Amino acid sequence: MEERRENAVQQKSMKFAVRIVRLSQYLQEEKKEFTLSKQILRCGTSIGANLAEAAAAFSRKDFLSKSYIAFKECSETLYWLELLKETEYIDFNLYKSMHQDCEELKKLLSSITKTTKDSMNS
Repeated sequence: MEERRENAVQQKSMKFAVRIVRLSQYLQEEKKEFTLSKQILRCGTSIGANLAEAAAAFSRKDFLSKSYIAFKECSETLYWLELLKETEYIDFNLYKSMHQDCEELKKLLSSITKTTKDSMNS
């Protein structure tokens, strides 16, 4: 079950990263905004990159560490999305859609890190 959940979160993180890349392109090309676009590009794509590292982990501790970093990158991405909405670089509908995707990833990662941590402690 856990492996299936990990595959699902990896797939979702890839789809989310594609959306983040497109958002960054939009911000740079249409809004001429370069600083915030690079920030959200960095953390939004880092989620999946850290999950790829977790999948290749050499220990449960390493897996947990990389998964937790991905979780923290989700939190940071949520911050940048909120800031982009509040500064009107993105509209509410785009914000809502991307925020929902990111929250879903964060919940999956929370579950994975908790399950992994619990299994290591038992």
